Amino acid sequence: MTQKQKSNQSIANNRRASHEYMFEERFEAGIALEGWEVKSLRAGKVQIDQAYVLLKGGEAWLFGALITPLATASTHKIHDPTRTRKLLLHRREIMKLIGNVERKGFTLVPLNLYWKNNRVKLEVALAKGKKLHDKRAADKERDWQRQKQRTLKDF
Repeated sequence: MTQKQKSNQSIANNRRASHEYMFEERFEAGIALEGWEVKSLRAGKVQIDQAYVLLKGGEAWLFGALITPLATASTHKIHDPTRTRKLLLHRREIMKLIGNVERKGFTLVPLNLYWKNNRVKLEVALAKGKKLHDKRAADKERDWQRQKQRTLKDF
């Protein structure tokens, strides 16, 4: 594995997000973590399917991300697997997000949790919810692409 491939190694993906939302813009945010959480991330004990991002008091917070503590991590401390975690973004990015979320009706969706230069990063998307007909159109397009690949494979 090359150094570049190793540095951007994915930890967890939110596959459901692409079905539920249309993405306008993506941001890379750092996360304030505790030591036991980093150990759990290295072991792959994380889920971001139910997670969401809220903006409070000029800061971004990650809610609902489940990081399961390892049994060997720390036995003398009580761990909260779903605690709120602060996202580290630049001030101008936060102001831009606040404007879009409050005025234009966008929402912030966590997409991908990954390693970058030995730091944990979260890819957050500025998104709008899909309507039912949009979901059906996306499903139809995906099925068409699969059918096309099958027919090309036969030749």
